[in-house]
Amino acid sequence: MTSSSALPEKAGRTCHNVVNPFHSTHYFAPELSEEMAKLGLDNRSAGYFACRGAAMGAVGPGTITATFYNFKHELIAQHVPHVWTVTTPQDVLDARLRATDATLRRLLGPEAVESPEMAEAAELALRAAEACTRRARPLYAAHADLPVPEAPHLAYWHAATLLREHRGDGHLIALLDAELDGLEALVTHTASGRGMSHKGVLATRGWSEEDWQDAQERLRSRGLLDEAGELTEAGILLRKELERKTDRLDRAPYEHLGSEGVARLTELATGFTTAAMNAGAFPAALFGK
Repeated sequence: MTSSSALPEKAGRTCHNVVNPFHSTHYFAPELSEEMAKLGLDNRSAGYFACRGAAMGAVGPGTITATFYNFKHELIAQHVPHVWTVTTPQDVLDARLRATDATLRRLLGPEAVESPEMAEAAELALRAAEACTRRARPLYAAHADLPVPEAPHLAYWHAATLLREHRGDGHLIALLDAELDGLEALVTHTASGRGMSHKGVLATRGWSEEDWQDAQERLRSRGLLDEAGELTEAGILLRKELERKTDRLDRAPYEHLGSEGVARLTELATGFTTAAMNAGAFPAALFGK
């Protein structure tokens, strides 16, 4: 294992920022909607809650709200546990993997999917995930119990999922410590220019415009947001501290991989993620201010 001092500052975060989108491509893909519809889940939110939560089993709305954090509970309760009367977690997991396979082949093409570089990325990401821990990380722990797919592009996607959920679980700990609820976290992230757009949040998370404005007022009362809805200096510092704390809680996989491995995984992941984005993997209207 390489010590953390050998890693450049923010190397783990930089790596995560290019690995994570590779996992996320399927959420916006028509292939996932088609696979979920075959199971009887033709509502986009229902399909999302089912496919991301399926690794935990047929859980109820409370568990989904707790682990997903920034969705309105009432939206989740519209679909969960009803989704488990329509299909099963295992059928959802199988469908999700089929959708991911089709999505990646469409976005990247067969040459990239079957390339030595893809196999190398899978090996590096899986090696990093060896150092992830299950304690207090429910979404990561559930996905860590799933088998690793044989195909390299699916193995890399699986490893990206593990690294994403591991960091995400840690980030929720940081949000709780900062006393930000789910919507306040979204509002501050959007104001930073790095999160989903205002429109994207309201379209996907179940919150209303009134909910959004109420959250803004709570943040203003704490001195984190100004009247224009922008982060104050205190708000900027809070977002930076959130990322630093998340980095600290997520350092183990990247320490384990070491500086050379992290640099190589970042290089490979950047290439694959850039190709997917250039192929239209993500709807621009949902992201950025």
